[in-house]
Amino acid sequence: MNINMTLIGQMIAFAIFVWFCMKYVWPPITQALTERQQRIQDGLEEADRARAELHKANEQAEETLRESREEAARILDNTRARANQMIEEARNDARAEGERMIANARSEIDSEIQQAKSELRAQVATLAIQGAERILESSIDEKKHREMVDRLAEEL
Repeated sequence: MNINMTLIGQMIAFAIFVWFCMKYVWPPITQALTERQQRIQDGLEEADRARAELHKANEQAEETLRESREEAARILDNTRARANQMIEEARNDARAEGERMIANARSEIDSEIQQAKSELRAQVATLAIQGAERILESSIDEKKHREMVDRLAEEL
C-alpha cells in the first residue's frame, strides 16, 4: 500500500472532523443524554414517592375504616344496652303498676266484702226482727232489739 498525499489529506480531514465533532457536536449530545437521564431518574424517584404516599394513604384509609367499624360496634353495643335497659325499666314499671292495681283491687274487694257483711248483718237483723215479730205476733221494742242484733252481728 502506498501512502500518498490523498491518504494523509483524508487523515487530516478525518482528524479535523473528529475534533469538530468533539468540540461542537458531542457536548450537546452528552448534555441531552445527561438531562434525559436526570429526568428519568427524577421520574423514578417521583414514582417511588407516589408509591410510598399511596401505601401510606392506604394504611390511613384502613386505619380510619377500622376505627369507624370499632365506633359503629361501640355505638351498636351502647344502643343495645340502652334498649335492654329501657325494656327492663318498662317491665319494672309494668310490674309495679300491676302490683298497684292488684293492691287497689284487693282493697276494693275488702271494702266491698265489709260493706256486704254490714249489709248482710242489717238484713239478718231485719229478718230476725220480722221473724221474731211473726213468731211472737207482737211488736218488740226496736231499740232494744237493735242492740241485741248488733251484739249478735258482732259475734258472728
